[in-house]
Amino acid sequence: MKVIKKIFGADGATLVVIENDHGLILEVTDFGARIVRLLVPTKTGELVNIALGFADEESYRKHDTYFGATIGRVAGRLAKGQFKGRGGIQHFDQNEGPNTLHGGADSFEVKRWQTEIIENTSEVSVVFSYISPDGENGFKGNLKAKVTYTFNNQNEWRLDYEGETDHETLYNPTNHVYFNLSGSLAKPIDTHSLYVAAERYGVIDDQSLPTGELREVFGTAFDFTNQTGRLLEDGFNQSDQQVALVNGYDHPFLLKAPSLTECQARLSDEQTGITLEMRTDSPAVVIYTTNIGEKELPMFGENASHHSGITLETQVLPDAINHEGFGNIVLEAGEIFKATTIFSLK
Repeated sequence: MKVIKKIFGADGATLVVIENDHGLILEVTDFGARIVRLLVPTKTGELVNIALGFADEESYRKHDTYFGATIGRVAGRLAKGQFKGRGGIQHFDQNEGPNTLHGGADSFEVKRWQTEIIENTSEVSVVFSYISPDGENGFKGNLKAKVTYTFNNQNEWRLDYEGETDHETLYNPTNHVYFNLSGSLAKPIDTHSLYVAAERYGVIDDQSLPTGELREVFGTAFDFTNQTGRLLEDGFNQSDQQVALVNGYDHPFLLKAPSLTECQARLSDEQTGITLEMRTDSPAVVIYTTNIGEKELPMFGENASHHSGITLETQVLPDAINHEGFGNIVLEAGEIFKATTIFSLK
């Protein structure tokens, strides 16, 4: 295992580059505790990047700060930007119309996280820590957030989330990584094959908020239950009102049996021969297919565009506080939050 640190732009961010003994490379930065690149070999041996991102901090700030970042305090949307706790109603920053998106404006994704590197012979961990102060974006309590990225010689990238607060608050973090296994960030992910171990998905409205309905996937554009996988373009091309609503996918899937030992999602590209498997103990995964229309984003000499990436954002179902049966995202004082997700290259 090899580790080096580099300057990541002109604003003081640091890039940590980890190379395992098989030549796979993970690049992460303290700006937003994010993944920048993940370089893996194709079936012909060519090393390619499979994670969408930008070359420096300034480019993230200019184009889109969510790519690859740790998201919090609460991933996804909170309807009307509020929560009725024991101490009364908490009002959060409403940064998407009347709603709160990804913890409000300038949240975890633009913070400079404290960094500790732990090196071992078979793995390297980068421990990112951030203290979100009481009242930040309206959230109560001083929250100690930590996410540990571990990259090992089994070609696994492991994310361990932790959180602790001194006052009742909401906490539902995730990582907003976008994958593209084609070898080119400019190519759409339409011909990627996807498997998801989920029998139900969350229906959304025209604000991309969950309606509260969990609908069965079987026989629909959301049916990725075949373990051999289903081409994403097959889902895109279905006559489905939910797909048409966002011109792709931007939906939570409720995992049937979350597990750190059994595959919960599998993404593969036949042309490159790259397969990515996901395991998680989180109850759901939000799948978003970079539905950006005519917009283009310059990334490492290429232009990413509509459907150039797919996210696998593990978390509790979005907007859980407003829907019975969606899960618990209330973190009590003194309680310790823990969640783990593992991405494996095959």
